[in-house]
Amino acid sequence: MTANTWFAVYLGFSLVVPLAIAGLALINTGLGRSRSAAHAMTLSLSVVSLAMLIYFAWGGAIEGSIGGPFFGVGFGPFLRYVPWTNPSSAAALLPILSVALSAMIPLGSSADRWRLSGACFSTVVFAGILYPLFARWTAHAELFASHTQGLIFPYAPTFLLDAGGSARIHATGGLTALSLSWLLGPRSGKYSSQGMPAAIPAHNGVFVLFGCMLAWMGWLGLNSTGAMLHLPPGLAAERLVLIIANTSFAAAAAALAAGATTRVRFRRPDASLIANGWMAGLVAGSAGCATLKPATAILTGLVAGFIVVVSVEFFELHLKVDDPCGSISVHAVGGLWGLLAAGIFSGSAAQFMAQLVGIATLLGLIFPLTYGLNWLLSRFIPYRVSIDGERQGLDLNELGADAYPEFVVHADEFLQR
Repeated sequence: MTANTWFAVYLGFSLVVPLAIAGLALINTGLGRSRSAAHAMTLSLSVVSLAMLIYFAWGGAIEGSIGGPFFGVGFGPFLRYVPWTNPSSAAALLPILSVALSAMIPLGSSADRWRLSGACFSTVVFAGILYPLFARWTAHAELFASHTQGLIFPYAPTFLLDAGGSARIHATGGLTALSLSWLLGPRSGKYSSQGMPAAIPAHNGVFVLFGCMLAWMGWLGLNSTGAMLHLPPGLAAERLVLIIANTSFAAAAAALAAGATTRVRFRRPDASLIANGWMAGLVAGSAGCATLKPATAILTGLVAGFIVVVSVEFFELHLKVDDPCGSISVHAVGGLWGLLAAGIFSGSAAQFMAQLVGIATLLGLIFPLTYGLNWLLSRFIPYRVSIDGERQGLDLNELGADAYPEFVVHADEFLQR
């Protein structure tokens, strides 16, 4: 593949990545309450806008640079080193879009109770520190060499395998979602005095399922561009068909596995959990999208679909974590499984160890850091709306207008104990 061909293919795939952002916004909105629907979409647009601008201002300088088989660019503050009139500037598109997508993930776990102002300040921390810090680590650190060479096994050093962003996009955003769910606490009326969770159904299942279709299209671009930038040419450009097939196979297998699991567990398929399974398959298949064989991509998706159902129930029932959109299970758990699966199916002990180092870094560094920074920020900026504001709905409380003014969107769940 020549440089001109690489540029055209990469640019074409980049144009569909925003569909992943649109799909995730619809999923988060549809799984939330109807009286907070406009607020959820407004929050998505605000967070996406802020994440890209903060990354432009200084987040990119922390990440440092990114390179592909033909083009590589350095960033610097205000992306000053990006040659915008040169085709190599195309390499800057993926991290700009990726940080926007990753910053949206916590919106799902904190739906129906997170203030717009709190979300914006948290996004500044995420896009300006957390995301670029881990992205720099994955892109520039020889993980196995720097952490285990000569200490555990004498294998050759290797890099973290994360072509489509299971770690840097999804696990980072998912662990931030977990920290915010713990900081915000559950929605009012979610748990009874005995600690049993109440079912709060999605207000628009059509939004959720259509969002899955949009996300699929966006993921094809996300994984393809990610592989073209983060992997050697022999594992990227020449494997685009394999990347598209693996991405689709993983999502399909995960959706069916989630449907079968809910059928056995609850005696009927659950639409929202099938949607979560589909998304978990996309997330888990991203890390090894360019290196997995189709059969192992399907296996990765099958496990992801099962895990996401079990994880949603575990977090809600046993840990008392109120995650309305399943963002923690889809992105954090699914992303970590994707990293592990890429190592398991690589056939390389060195690669498997590198994947474990990446997982340990996410759990041992990124998660405590994101929890600590958001805890500190919440001491100065109110994160959660008041009980009255939640009862009124975030549309009216923060925006002054309902998304559905012609319909009754206020239920009596707050009166039930």
